[in-house]
Amino acid sequence: MLDYKLLEALATVVECGGFERAGAELGLSQSAVSQRIKALEVRLGQPALIRHPHLEPTPAGRRLLTHYQQVQLMERELRTALPTLDAASSRLRIAINADSLATWWAEAIGAFCRDEGLLLDLVIEDQDVGLRRLRDGDVAACLCAGDQPIAGARCEPLGSMVYHPYATPAYIARHFPEGLTEDAFRRAPAIVYGPHDQLQHRFLAQCGYHGAFPYHLCPSSEGFVRLAAAGMGYGMMPRRQVADLVADGRLVSLAPGRALTVPLHWHYWRHSGALLERMTSVLRRVRLT
Repeated sequence: MLDYKLLEALATVVECGGFERAGAELGLSQSAVSQRIKALEVRLGQPALIRHPHLEPTPAGRRLLTHYQQVQLMERELRTALPTLDAASSRLRIAINADSLATWWAEAIGAFCRDEGLLLDLVIEDQDVGLRRLRDGDVAACLCAGDQPIAGARCEPLGSMVYHPYATPAYIARHFPEGLTEDAFRRAPAIVYGPHDQLQHRFLAQCGYHGAFPYHLCPSSEGFVRLAAAGMGYGMMPRRQVADLVADGRLVSLAPGRALTVPLHWHYWRHSGALLERMTSVLRRVRLT
């Protein structure tokens, strides 16, 4: 049988990104956390963590993390069925794209979390890469663009988000006086969310441009909008996030009639208990498009 205190130490080290912060989270010394990881690796007969050059779980460690996430969810259901057990709030670790978090997520899931006494540990990932977190056992569920379920998980389509290339009128007049020309795309600064964000590249390809372009990197949905509203660049944004700015004319589409549709899918472990099933039922009622 596995010692779940050891699995808890492994999960906390991975979530916190280090032994010292994991110790603070668990109320243990750094040395005590390290000893728990070593004891787990002795029991496992192989390493559970890669320590250099970056701290990350080994393939065996990922499987243990996935198991630990599932056990936590099942224990939560047991506490619900047997109230005499510890009824402390549960915590669910979910990977989610920043634009969903900045727009519809809280409204859709807020009442459910309040009624269930559920605490969320949200990991912000681009919609194109978030599924990797679930595959690695780092999260119990994932909201992302990919529609191919991984082994042991379910995939539910939730709809899609539509992105438009917004900028200020003054920015467009300055950088695109002759329209969407190749020279303008080559010179005009764009705004890109992060190194995995391909929305800007897809928009440019849609316009027939495949070359390099200058851009700001801004890994914040709110900051992204602020940069665009300040006239620093143009970028792909969901209309619902900037509806007020569009309504008062502070932001306009760089290419009216052009947009990118990004599907969103909800992935979760197949045997993670009734809590995730109930959350999934709530999310099925969301209408994104």
